[in-house]
Amino acid sequence: MFGIIGIVVVFVMVFGGYILAGGKMGIILKALPFEMMIIGGAAVGTFLISNSITEVKHAVKDLGKVFKGPKWQPEDFRDLLCLLFELIKLAKQNPVEMEQHIEEPENSPIFSKYEKILEDKEAINLICDTLRSASMNYDDPHQVEEVLEKRIEANLHHAQHSAHALQIMADGLPALGIVAAVMGVIKTMASIDQPPEILGKMIGGALVGTFLGIFLAYGLVGPFAARLQAVVDEDGHFYQLIREVLVANLHNHAAAICIEVGRQNTPSHIRPGFSELEEAIKAVKGAA
Repeated sequence: MFGIIGIVVVFVMVFGGYILAGGKMGIILKALPFEMMIIGGAAVGTFLISNSITEVKHAVKDLGKVFKGPKWQPEDFRDLLCLLFELIKLAKQNPVEMEQHIEEPENSPIFSKYEKILEDKEAINLICDTLRSASMNYDDPHQVEEVLEKRIEANLHHAQHSAHALQIMADGLPALGIVAAVMGVIKTMASIDQPPEILGKMIGGALVGTFLGIFLAYGLVGPFAARLQAVVDEDGHFYQLIREVLVANLHNHAAAICIEVGRQNTPSHIRPGFSELEEAIKAVKGAA
């Protein structure tokens, strides 16, 4: 929602200010289709050159995150802590029964309570692989933490690719705008024998290229890249929470302590309150 509001504000302030200052939209509108073809087409072409087809599809899909925002909401962090509490509690009480849950999470009555988390394959694999390793006596907290950190970093790097690709495009748009403007000047110079009123319109049309390149870079594509980067970083906290809780478990802390470690390591704006989480865990215990 805020993304759409931001786009509207950018267009109203830029073009509204131009019109109120006495600018004429006719020159811009006349040159816009051709300048957009040169600048936008070249930008898309360079994007296709520098990315594979898989990365292009991923970037197009990720554009929706600019408007949707982060995937994981505060209530999802609360649910994740409840899920981890149940799993850690079961692992300490009945390791044999735990195996069926981590080997077939899609059929697990514990995982099935949290459908949104269950649909995220990376989160489920992260949880199950770590708990499985612990059951195989690979339970050195420092080694497991290092493995989890590298795995999360690799996934985060992959998720950030779309934002990086858009930022590269944004960086190149002003230069492409200059290319379009230079081509417009070349066209103007070829008509140098025309009267000043015609040359003025041609020069104005050429300058639309410079304006458009800068406007697209700093008014749209650059902010899109920044917002996408922020959303990816925000969602990354979800997987960091999994790491914090599971590593605390390997230090042989009680399940409630592990969950509190994870809760306190969650950023404040998405952190469940202590009382809220306690009530949620009591509800889980009651259901069990």
